[in-house]
Amino acid sequence: MSGTFGTGGDEPYRGLLGAEAAGPLVLRRIDGDGPEISIDAARWLGLATDADLSALDHARAPLLDIGCGPGRMVRAAADRSVAALGIDVSDDAVAMTSADGTPALRRSVFERLPLEGGWGTILLMDGNVGIGGDPRLLLARCRELLAEGGSLVVEAESQPDLLETAVFIAVDDDGRESGPFPWSRVGRIALRELVLEVGLQLDDEWETSGRYFLRARRADSLGTTSATAIATTARVQITASESR
Repeated sequence: MSGTFGTGGDEPYRGLLGAEAAGPLVLRRIDGDGPEISIDAARWLGLATDADLSALDHARAPLLDIGCGPGRMVRAAADRSVAALGIDVSDDAVAMTSADGTPALRRSVFERLPLEGGWGTILLMDGNVGIGGDPRLLLARCRELLAEGGSLVVEAESQPDLLETAVFIAVDDDGRESGPFPWSRVGRIALRELVLEVGLQLDDEWETSGRYFLRARRADSLGTTSATAIATTARVQITASESR
């Protein structure tokens, strides 16, 4: 199963991105086993909230937002003078992000990326730890992308012990359905165990506005001079990457 979130079929995710007043998306398991999952996708189209901004506390440049959507977190990082790049597999999402000059690439996290092993901060917001339906593989990939001492910030589901993978379709409030895609949902306790399994060190956990976040880092043996050099050159490299 190789579909991606909300694509194929009637393209409800694409429709949401182009809507002036977007409604919710519902995730429905194709096997019919379990309740539908409502997602406040309209929030992705707005400005970063206070809860979103908490994920940027202690952020170190350069920052990579995986599954950036329309780019609210990339813009919020830039507002804090943190050089940032968004990646997404959706052409429409990348177009919306880059329309105002915000750096974004149409790229899967599992493809070759700029600054491999040099990212100071990586974000997996809005349930994006579910990308690909294999959270352990995704978290291990994030560890590869991080610089030593770099941090991964992940948003978890509210149910602490939740760890499930299924094949879903996305359905908008007009009944338009996507093609099927694999997706995982991970609660904070399960997430804590997974980040440790892939060799990251737990740094912090917090709840704000009913949302749950975890920060983990790659063990730091990176010298101060090297870390400063990465952060200093990141903005130039990120800008250059847009043309690749």
